[in-house]
Amino acid sequence: MGGKSATKAVYFDKLKALLEEYKSVFIVGVDNVSSQQMHEIRHSLRGDGVVLMGKNTMVRRALKGFVAENPEYERLLPHVRGNVGFVFTNGDLKETREKILSNRVAAPARAGAVAPLDVYIPAGNTGMEPGKTSFFQALGVPTKIARGTIEITTDLKLIEAGNKVGASEAVLLNLLNISPFTYGMSITQIYDQGQTFASDVLDIEESQLLKAFSSAITTIATISLATGYPTLPSVMHSVVNSYKNLISVAIETEYEWEAISELKDRIANPDKYASAAPAAGAAAAGGASDAPAAEEKKEEEEEEEDDDMGFGLFD
Repeated sequence: MGGKSATKAVYFDKLKALLEEYKSVFIVGVDNVSSQQMHEIRHSLRGDGVVLMGKNTMVRRALKGFVAENPEYERLLPHVRGNVGFVFTNGDLKETREKILSNRVAAPARAGAVAPLDVYIPAGNTGMEPGKTSFFQALGVPTKIARGTIEITTDLKLIEAGNKVGASEAVLLNLLNISPFTYGMSITQIYDQGQTFASDVLDIEESQLLKAFSSAITTIATISLATGYPTLPSVMHSVVNSYKNLISVAIETEYEWEAISELKDRIANPDKYASAAPAAGAAAAGGASDAPAAEEKKEEEEEEEDDDMGFGLFD
């Protein structure tokens, strides 16, 4: 009895030390994970994280004992159920998640196991003798005899995701050398600096957060302006709107200041500020139109001179 108490005390101390040393904890599911996989995962996390397993009752008891000093540990308790363990880390959460999930191995279908995904049997020659045709027929697999062997004529969904694998399905898949499932650690929850969240939160990009943040600020500003209740996001808009109102009042009255003196003068004397560019353009256009006229006049004078010269010679 004393040995068990001592073992529990050592485990409690180890768990507490890891919780204090590491800021993040992955709560991982280890169903169908082999001891060899556990060894490989521990090896891949060496230097970045620590894997700790333990009985759920012992883990809960330890966490409840730590809650008095660290109330945030209570958030871990609801997730300590089933076949789970802990991965402690101070590293990048996305990189650690990749290391945890990357170690997966193919496994044959076992009778009674719950299928994590749909299982299909592909069409093609099985290489089996015709005597096993009845076995395929019992499972509803369409077959024909081709070159003295059984051939599956069309692809067939044998097991639906979430359903248990039957004994006959397991035997058939093993006969066809199909290992439809892969097993490895799964991540059920992440604890980070006092907060718990699902692992898919890590898939949210920074651009998505900024977009959501900008949208929230816009909404707050809109509501604030509509209700007349000032908030930090709406102050800038309120100042701009107030300045616009002030300019409107100044234009309608004699009141003015340096910044709008020219604006009021432009409104009062629009001709004074008529752009010189159109006039210059018109002048240029006029000059261009006068040039052909001048050339025509010159040509006419030259013709007249030539005519006079002609008459003078023959008179």
